[in-house]
Amino acid sequence: MNVTAIFGLALVAWVINIAYASVSINKIIYSFVAISVAYFLFKIVLEEVISKRIRESKARYTFKKTTSILFIILSTFLILNIWVIDPAALLVSYGILTAGIAFALQDVLKNFTGGLIIFFNKLYHIDDRIQVNLIYGDVIDIGLFYTSLLEIGEWVNGDQATGRIVTIPNAYAITFPVHNYTKDHHFIWDEISLPLTYKSNWKKAVKNIQKIINDETSDITKIAEEEITKLQEKYFLSKRDMQPMVFVVPMEKCVMLRVRYISDVRERRLLNNKITKLILNMVMDSKDIRVAT
Repeated sequence: MNVTAIFGLALVAWVINIAYASVSINKIIYSFVAISVAYFLFKIVLEEVISKRIRESKARYTFKKTTSILFIILSTFLILNIWVIDPAALLVSYGILTAGIAFALQDVLKNFTGGLIIFFNKLYHIDDRIQVNLIYGDVIDIGLFYTSLLEIGEWVNGDQATGRIVTIPNAYAITFPVHNYTKDHHFIWDEISLPLTYKSNWKKAVKNIQKIINDETSDITKIAEEEITKLQEKYFLSKRDMQPMVFVVPMEKCVMLRVRYISDVRERRLLNNKITKLILNMVMDSKDIRVAT
């Protein structure tokens, strides 16, 4: 049924009202007119005209679904005002209708509110690397109701993309913690564990590994120190030592070396692989350093 048909029914009711004057017929006329106005506003102006300008298909679908629900809501409100005379009964009707609206639109409203929070609080931007509700990836699009990520992890190790695009509702920004890997800085700490036998010259191993990580992370460490200084101006953040270190942990059957260093967020696997190779070469070339099994 379109707006022309609704106006036609209203006209028929008006003609009947001329021949048989009746309060009920008047209310029918007003009801058809009210529905016609609501239909024109939501179905023609909003759904047909404005929705066509929304490029994202999922956002467009959600927008059209929302306008359809709002059309029903407004029409119901108008008809209740026309037909219900008793203010007390009208108030009860409004209460029931409001509860139904809140239930029907709860997901849409949550997603819309989440979108506003993301925008105004700047939780994340395009190209940020985030993790929300165990979903990990790079942000490639932020819509009014949904955010799209290029997925990272799952069956692929080392913070590399799987190739899948994951769409998450913006309501996640309200429900779950948002872990942002690239907000205000682009570095992350990484570690490599190396178990050595107790007969190994672990002091020599520490010295050699320290030199390797100093050489390989000098540039990113310098950048991280500059970024941490800027962070201290924005947040309450105590002074941190950004230099790479090797920690020695005595264990029951081995001496565990924990190699800790700074890495660029998106280069973590590459740098980890390079440092690991250099450490293994050092171990293989040393007669007094042995990896524990």
